[in-house]
Amino acid sequence: MRIEIQELHPGFAAEAGSIDLSRPQPAEAIGAIRAVLDNYPVLVFREQCLSDERLRDFAARFGPLEIGRAAARPGRRRLAIPQIGDISNLDEDGGVRGLNDRRRLDSLGNRLWHTDASYMPVPVVLGLLHAVALPPPSPWGNGETEFADMRSAYDSLSAETRQAIDGLTAVHDVFWSRAQIGFSEFPADERERYPASRQRLVRRQAGSERRSLYLSAHASHIDGWPVADGRLLLFDLNAHATQVGFVYRHSWRVGDLVIWDNRWTMHRGRPHQEDQPRDLRRATTLDTGSSFEEAA
Repeated sequence: MRIEIQELHPGFAAEAGSIDLSRPQPAEAIGAIRAVLDNYPVLVFREQCLSDERLRDFAARFGPLEIGRAAARPGRRRLAIPQIGDISNLDEDGGVRGLNDRRRLDSLGNRLWHTDASYMPVPVVLGLLHAVALPPPSPWGNGETEFADMRSAYDSLSAETRQAIDGLTAVHDVFWSRAQIGFSEFPADERERYPASRQRLVRRQAGSERRSLYLSAHASHIDGWPVADGRLLLFDLNAHATQVGFVYRHSWRVGDLVIWDNRWTMHRGRPHQEDQPRDLRRATTLDTGSSFEEAA
């Protein structure tokens, strides 16, 4: 089976032809989507009407699903299925969260360039984000999501820089990423539940053998280096990787489903009108091993 696509950003983002993902997909369709994602690690499906159950079931065809930090916490949730992440500005009763709401402030870390859950010993692979409700346009922005092509960013580094960084390890820590926006109000046991993890700074894509920078706002420093030197290197690499030529900016429409591969991309959310509902639902697939278990 072949999926028709329209390229949105050269060699990086594409829009799939008309496919109704609310219906069960045959194995051939799942394989075809995987094949497209190998070449275009950001893939857009328009006009999808997916319940949370359908989103969960479709995402699970690509691997076991993550239960994120927010869903793992005790207490009431707005969404019933723990494998569906609540990427919204809504509280448990469906009201818009206040500007000083603790969960809203935590979620603002998603506006930093990041790779999902890179602070976990076994990080995630695919993110699948579905737009259910969107706020109107505002002077602050329309809540777009930007994606950076980490394979092309790596390719464009000098040969000397590539050689120097290929064997390095970065330490990823969710508390470091949130500290950058001044947030520190975590539940009492969360620091113990999510200790820092080490990840390769450069990963290799099986099959194509292309290499990719593995960066994130969670990346605190370089293992074995003075913290200051490592952070300066990471700052420079992030600035390089997020140049406009490497970035696809997705303007959301209700019904959009965007799938991206966290191993070869970074992303960030953009501002939007905060007093109006913005409701996106996400499912995320887990990898089968750490970044150190793949070929260097």
